[in-house]
Amino acid sequence: MTMSDPLGDMLTRIRNGQQAHKTEITCFWSKHKEDVCSVLKDEGYIENYSVEDLDAGKKQLIVNLKYVDGSGVIREMHRVSTPGRRVYSGSKVMPHYYSGLGVTVVSTPNGVMVDHKARTENVGGEVLCQVF
Repeated sequence: MTMSDPLGDMLTRIRNGQQAHKTEITCFWSKHKEDVCSVLKDEGYIENYSVEDLDAGKKQLIVNLKYVDGSGVIREMHRVSTPGRRVYSGSKVMPHYYSGLGVTVVSTPNGVMVDHKARTENVGGEVLCQVF
């Protein structure tokens, strides 16, 4: 069975894993997912991530979830741009999430980055997800 939204699946696995108080979740690897995990790690929303080789040249992404005082660091996380409805934003009109307390993850020509970095570099792109 093919998956129509692999990034949305990874975000849902992270949300569900945190609700179930899991220490780590696994999903199939892609460069795009790894870039999003790198941004989430840099912003302090996940503890760490790693890539594990499986048989037949396939890879698996392992995401270590982060908790503070027994509750998950991520309060909200949702997908903005979906395969059926792509959402793009320029650097001047990049949305602020929770008045700047949350982050918006954007896929730009310079790579995947958070909204404040995209504004600094004056580059827009596809709005992937928002995390608080």
